[in-house]
Amino acid sequence: MGRQRIIIIGATSALAQHCARLWAQQPTDFVLVGRDHERLEGVVADLRVRSPQSSAQSVVMDFSDPIAIAALAMQTAAESHIDIVLIAHGNLPVQSDCQRDVTQTRQALEINGLSPVLFAEAFAGQMEHSGSGTLAIIGSVAGDRGRKTNYVYGAAKGLIDRYAQGLQHRFAGTRVKIVLIKLGPTATPMTAHLPPRGLASAEAVAHRIVTAVEAGQSVVYAPARWWLIMMIIRHLPRVVFNRLNI
Repeated sequence: MGRQRIIIIGATSALAQHCARLWAQQPTDFVLVGRDHERLEGVVADLRVRSPQSSAQSVVMDFSDPIAIAALAMQTAAESHIDIVLIAHGNLPVQSDCQRDVTQTRQALEINGLSPVLFAEAFAGQMEHSGSGTLAIIGSVAGDRGRKTNYVYGAAKGLIDRYAQGLQHRFAGTRVKIVLIKLGPTATPMTAHLPPRGLASAEAVAHRIVTAVEAGQSVVYAPARWWLIMMIIRHLPRVVFNRLNI
């Protein structure tokens, strides 16, 4: 594999960092985008130590500003060809907090749904112009069916699911590949408040993400077992589903 140029949105997230480390095993030019300068520089420094043959540029920005997002996509595309964009940012809101405070509902929907879509649309346009590239968006199994324990978060990820389907239809038959990653519960700082039992390791999930991105796979469940779990949950009759405490 030749030298790649990879843009990572939300580069300070645990999964994004593990993916970057895997890609950095080969010479890679990174553009790492985040909201926290100090944390972002820590990621840059880590990659430079692990992979002296790679380069890493950091960009700090407002993830809710559509003008800044469009400008980032245009600037990075103008500088050099983009091979991969990984959109990996988000948080895990507490459902009961969203129910009590619609401001938190709005924030959860914006950072987990709207913001990733804005980044994806901006970079998709640049890839269409160049004629190639892989755009990967981290979604969630929570988007497969609304459940009372996380339906605000699930609604945001459901938006990403439908949006990615539309992008895949738009670029069908072209050299632009759209990869939707449907994450199951994974052991990261974002899930630190959850019971550890059943959480997948971030390292294993990152391996699955990188493999799927390199293959241009349309949809990947990570870990793989969530494909079967969610297929069952999606097809449960409503009368059965409504009795479940999930």
